[in-house]
Amino acid sequence: MRVLVIPDIHLKTWIFDRAEAILKAGKADRAVCLMDMPDDWNMEFQIEKYRETFDRAIEFAKTYPDTLWCCGNHDVSYPWGRLETGYSPYAERTVMSKLEELENSLKEPSQIAIMHRIDNVLFSHGGLTVDFLRWLNEELLEADIDEVVAAVNDASQNYLWNDESPLWLRPQNRTVNVFRNDTYTQVVGHTPVEKIFEKDGIISTDVFSTFRDGTQIGESAMIVIDSETGKYEKIEVPGKLGYRIETVSAIDE
Repeated sequence: MRVLVIPDIHLKTWIFDRAEAILKAGKADRAVCLMDMPDDWNMEFQIEKYRETFDRAIEFAKTYPDTLWCCGNHDVSYPWGRLETGYSPYAERTVMSKLEELENSLKEPSQIAIMHRIDNVLFSHGGLTVDFLRWLNEELLEADIDEVVAAVNDASQNYLWNDESPLWLRPQNRTVNVFRNDTYTQVVGHTPVEKIFEKDGIISTDVFSTFRDGTQIGESAMIVIDSETGKYEKIEVPGKLGYRIETVSAIDE
């Protein structure tokens, strides 16, 4: 199955427009969104922008009802009452009500979770390591993969609001003990990167985040990953221009 990965949103509704164009062009069979829908530089008072972003996501969810949604740290910070960089107390009510509306628009509540698996690919905001699972429950290291994913999704805030959890992990610039990277490819967002790249079986995709002045940090691209082989296509989405597709191996890059 070809899966389009929609990276961190941070109030950029146009990302859904680009994703929809890719799906309409037949480049992917379904999508996974790595969320972090709210919050961005100097946007705390722009409540309408928060509302517009969630409304666009809800519209996308209804148009593409098989889409899976991976909660990010900025998403859960509101219902969990955990202050986060960019957290807007003015948008608090809007975020919580719109998150509920998004969940209610899905075919199944389980479509929005911390982690999802499609065949041989694991999707989460930050990534899953052996060390986190050992801390959560060491028996999970030998468990069936669906049991592992369910345990992560059922983990308490005390486990998940942690630098090593799938909400917060930043494996891009350090060595981590990646969970079963001989079997599963992981796709993550969370950490802004200049280019989409693979390291130790984890593909980092957060290329639309910006510096404080609004300048985009990374390249303008999304990936479509083959859920069986781990190979992915990088699809450039520069503004309203066309798309250039580059096939890359998630294992050999």
